[in-house]
Amino acid sequence: MVLLFNIIVVLISFLMMELVSWATHKYIMHGFLWKLHEDHHNVNKNKMFEKNDSFFLIFAIPGAGFIMYGIETNSILMLVGLGITLYGLAYFFIHEIFIHQRIKVFRKTNNKYLKGLRKAHKIHHKNQNKENGQCFGMLIVPLKYFKDYK
Repeated sequence: MVLLFNIIVVLISFLMMELVSWATHKYIMHGFLWKLHEDHHNVNKNKMFEKNDSFFLIFAIPGAGFIMYGIETNSILMLVGLGITLYGLAYFFIHEIFIHQRIKVFRKTNNKYLKGLRKAHKIHHKNQNKENGQCFGMLIVPLKYFKDYK
C-alpha cells in the first residue's frame, strides 16, 4: 500500500509539472523572461547552446532540492522532487532530442501521439514573437494536432 501511494505521488507530481511547464512557458518565457527564451524561437543551427537552456535550472533546482530535503527529513517532498525530475527527463527526451533533434536520433516515427506533439510544437515555433503564441504544453496539446494521424 505504501508503494502504491509513493507511485501515485510521483505520478501526480509528474502530471502537475505539465501544468507548471505550460504556465511558465506562456507567462514567464513569453512574458518577462522573453529575452532568455527568444533565441529558442530564432534557432541558429550552429549554436550548441541557447540562452533558453538556462530554464532547465528553473525546474532542476526545485526538483533536486525537494529530493535532498525529502531524503534528509524522510518526507513526501522526496517523491515530489522525483516527479519533477522525471518530468525534466521526459522534457529532455521529447523536446530536445525528439522535437528539436539536438541529438540526431529518433528522427522518424509512426507513433500518432509523437507526431501530434511534433506538429503542435512546429505551430508554436511558427510565431517567432513574444505575443500571440499557441501550444505552450509539451506532453498535452490540443486534439486537433492529432487528427491527421489516424
